[in-house]
Amino acid sequence: MLDVGRHPNIELMAYCEVEGLEGEAGDFRVSVRKKARYVDEAKCTGCGACTEKCPTVVPDAFNEGLGERRAIYSWFAQGIPSTHTIDPDHCRQLNGKKCGICAKTCQAEAINFEQKDTLVELNVGAVVVATGYEVFDPSRIPEYQYQQIPNVVTAIEFERLLSASGPTGGHLDRPSDLAVEAEIEALEKKAKKGQKMLDKFEQKYETPSAQFYEAFLKGAYDGDEDRKKWAQKYEAQLEITRPLEALKKKAEGFDAAKKLAFIQCVGSRDFRFYPFCSGYCCMHSIKEAIIAHEHEPQTTSTIFGMDIRAVGKGFEEYKIRGGNQSGVRYVRGRVAEIVEGENHNPVVVYEDTREQKVKSEAFDMVILATACAPNKGVAELASVLSIEINRFGFFQTDPARPMDCTRPGIFVCGCAHGPMDIPESVAQASGAASRAAQVLIGSELRKAS
Repeated sequence: MLDVGRHPNIELMAYCEVEGLEGEAGDFRVSVRKKARYVDEAKCTGCGACTEKCPTVVPDAFNEGLGERRAIYSWFAQGIPSTHTIDPDHCRQLNGKKCGICAKTCQAEAINFEQKDTLVELNVGAVVVATGYEVFDPSRIPEYQYQQIPNVVTAIEFERLLSASGPTGGHLDRPSDLAVEAEIEALEKKAKKGQKMLDKFEQKYETPSAQFYEAFLKGAYDGDEDRKKWAQKYEAQLEITRPLEALKKKAEGFDAAKKLAFIQCVGSRDFRFYPFCSGYCCMHSIKEAIIAHEHEPQTTSTIFGMDIRAVGKGFEEYKIRGGNQSGVRYVRGRVAEIVEGENHNPVVVYEDTREQKVKSEAFDMVILATACAPNKGVAELASVLSIEINRFGFFQTDPARPMDCTRPGIFVCGCAHGPMDIPESVAQASGAASRAAQVLIGSELRKAS
């Protein structure tokens, strides 16, 4: 990505949307909306000082809501261009409230709250569509209780938990434990604030709050309004500290998730949702199970699937290595449901098709290998580009020319074409680039003649 950003013949237009396309192959006119960042890209150095001072905290979409970010943020580390963006939906200043802390903090003077969207017109010879994909929402399968049982997560959420740059720094902390730790942190802030009020009373009367409160309950200070307020503040503090101590004691027993279950084909190979195989899910689950074992050698993983489709070069050997060296167990069977057991442990109820028996087993965490779904903006973009989509919601291509869309000069690659893994996406991207180059060369030859 750094090489792309530095290439003299490549112009990166991040945070933009295509709004119109006219013309024909070799001579397209593209209308692009460049969204307002409220940050001057030319001035911003990406130092992050503004993010550190921003008082508004919101869920971090890049970390699948498992972490937090500020209203002024960078989408992810090492992003190109290395600049920040202000979220207009959450920024206090842009919503009519007094703030502007980021502008006061920024030494480069890059913050511009008056910045507006701009329209840019481009003249291009060919277009390559690489819009990626969406993750299937497993809450559409109620028997898996996603978002109901905290320790049932998607494969993408698990990927972020495994990442060293993720919300847990690569530690496999369970979401239920993270929720308790977040509650402890919130209660500690309240307790600290309440203790400051109590300290003032203790200094004034030179008596510990606990000792005073014991005397107050015995009626020692009847009619003293100031001490009555002290007693009320102390009672409010007890309502905070008692559950806080209970949660801290509970948190002492927290440990990393060591018994994992992966459920394959969640939304894919399912006529209720997507009848196709998503292609990469089997190997992705095996990879995550192996990495989890590398993080903690005591970790074991069970992969539930109708079958494991390890069809690429070296994939079958990788699968076998996972079973032999990384504590991975493969169970042939369809999971019927997930219920919540003790200590928020998900209990998987499934049919073992080899033994023809219904079984149940508890795990520390369950990971749902969700289907590769078409990007939400596919239909709108297809209308803008005047190209077709297929019955699955991906861009329609010519069977004989799999990179060619239904309009000459427009090509597609990666998961915009259909479900595929990274190596196949990279190979197809090279093919799409070659097809685009053919259009450009042909256009130049026609002009020359």
